[in-house]
Amino acid sequence: MTLSGIEIKYLINEISTRTQGYYVSNIYGITKDGLLFKLHHPEKQDILLMFSTFGLWISSVKIDQIEQNKLLKRFRNDLLRLKLNKIEQLGDERIAYLTFSGFDKEFVLVGEFFGDGNIILCNKEMKILALLHSIDVRHRKLRVGLPYIAPPQKGHNIFEISKEDIQEIKSSSIPAANWIGRMLGLPKRFVEEIFLTTNVDSKTKGNELVDDDIKRIYDSIVLLVNKIVKGEHSPIIIHDDKTIDVSPVKLGNLNNYSDVPNFMEGLDMVFTENIVNAGKTIQSSHLDKKIHDLETKLEEQSKAINQVKETSKAIAVVAKSISDMISKGMTSIEDPNAIKILAKHYSQLIKEKGVPILKINDEKIKIDLKSSLPAIASILFDESKKQSAAISSIQKLMEKTEKDITKLTGQVKIAEESVTFSEVRKKNWFERYRWFYTSDGLLAIGGRDTSSNSAVIRKHLENNDKVFHAEIFGSPFFILKNSQELPFASLNEVAHATVCFSRAWREVMYGMSAYWINPEQVKKSAPSGQYLPKGSFTIDGKRNFIKIPSLKLAVGLLKKDESYLLTCGPTKPIKENCLCYSIIEPGGLEMTDAAKKIRNEFLKMKESVVKTMSIDEFTRILPAGKSHVVESRLGDASE
Repeated sequence: MTLSGIEIKYLINEISTRTQGYYVSNIYGITKDGLLFKLHHPEKQDILLMFSTFGLWISSVKIDQIEQNKLLKRFRNDLLRLKLNKIEQLGDERIAYLTFSGFDKEFVLVGEFFGDGNIILCNKEMKILALLHSIDVRHRKLRVGLPYIAPPQKGHNIFEISKEDIQEIKSSSIPAANWIGRMLGLPKRFVEEIFLTTNVDSKTKGNELVDDDIKRIYDSIVLLVNKIVKGEHSPIIIHDDKTIDVSPVKLGNLNNYSDVPNFMEGLDMVFTENIVNAGKTIQSSHLDKKIHDLETKLEEQSKAINQVKETSKAIAVVAKSISDMISKGMTSIEDPNAIKILAKHYSQLIKEKGVPILKINDEKIKIDLKSSLPAIASILFDESKKQSAAISSIQKLMEKTEKDITKLTGQVKIAEESVTFSEVRKKNWFERYRWFYTSDGLLAIGGRDTSSNSAVIRKHLENNDKVFHAEIFGSPFFILKNSQELPFASLNEVAHATVCFSRAWREVMYGMSAYWINPEQVKKSAPSGQYLPKGSFTIDGKRNFIKIPSLKLAVGLLKKDESYLLTCGPTKPIKENCLCYSIIEPGGLEMTDAAKKIRNEFLKMKESVVKTMSIDEFTRILPAGKSHVVESRLGDASE
């Protein structure tokens, strides 16, 4: 499926709206010509943006890597943590510009979604830093170090088309549909729809159209473009024998289609299926070739058996005919009558380099012309038996070939099953933050950074909550929800979490304290004449301190409704609430390595659930700094 310029316009508008304020938290290589951007916002759901040589779209699935992507390392080095500030389209071309900026850096990612496609990374001066395909043609050159040059525009810009522009069709002698498609860069399916709604014959030559025809064509073009670009969609998935396609609007000349909730979702379904199917072919292609070679070998072995059987039978027939010659008074194989009998059985006496040979079909058997007929017949009977014995050897080879084919067929299935994707679960609101359920069943949430620290207080603090902060610079704010009754266990657990998720963990600072206060004690604005950094608040009144002697947390797998969530908090509630858990303490492994170890431990206990969870999900819930795993066990809620 190929996207048109007007579909790309809609996608860019939609993606721009939905990604405002997002930054790049990770980039995944999916195929050699496709990358998946994980976009993060401190207060909103993460977004997966697929960027490929055939388009860009918001995806609801995470496809596991199929091929190495040579751009991945460079993109991660340059674009991680940068904000996606702007997405633009070049005119009505199938070209998108994505501008990323932050930390005094700016990069422009160019996607060319035509032909073989291209992905190009430029600096803010549009100098090429990296690209998928170098290009050297008459009208432009693209390679690292050169300025990016867009291809020359062909025809009219469909977003700026006028009636006068369409009037130019009168000077054309080609069918009107062909002219519209070429001049406006529209795919065949949309051109057909335009002419279907105008009742103008698409095969009519341009110079045969009257003004009323041209007006109706123009009006139909404008209506179609506006519907698609403005999102006035009635999207469908189009099915035929060979391909599957998606259209943002229903097309009048189609019968075999199904409705889809929205165009972006339909596009995601179709493109994901195409990528996965192509990935299966890629993963299994070398095995398919081996299977094809073995099947050819098996066919040749089968033919060899048939040939050996025929040869053995033919030699035995000749041997018997020679034995019968004796009863007919013949004594020599060279007897003219013997020669005639041999000929009847498709055999003859010949000499090669002076050596007498009895040729039977294509088989050549040396004989001594002076030998008696019984002796010659005996030699032939022995040769026939020898040929029959070879059949057994070939059959054994066939059995081995068949086993090899069966083995490789199983490997093909495994290779195809290795191309997997997981649907991105819609997360609970609290998963944007640090969170866990206490022993009393109360929800505790805490900030991850300055932005989420601010959001925790400004958006989620209510009258019945309690606010926590550690007595150390670099502490998150935690909130214990609905805690008016002052549950002792929960207060201690949230205080413990507040200290552990502070700078104390990274610097292994034992013996710290945290305090809790009531919501009204938190002042969200600075005193007159003073300034509060982002994520900071002024505290009034008495602080209730709790001493935290140890630094210890547990990572747990929690079942909530029909979903499985990863959580991290004090050991007691995690053990009680989770299916399995790992206890961690400061020091040891870097965050990613610790996440890998915990995931491996969880896989041993709950493989069917955990195998769909990524390392990133485990890393995200860990405290900042190094950690080591103390123990891993099944929890009290284990199924």
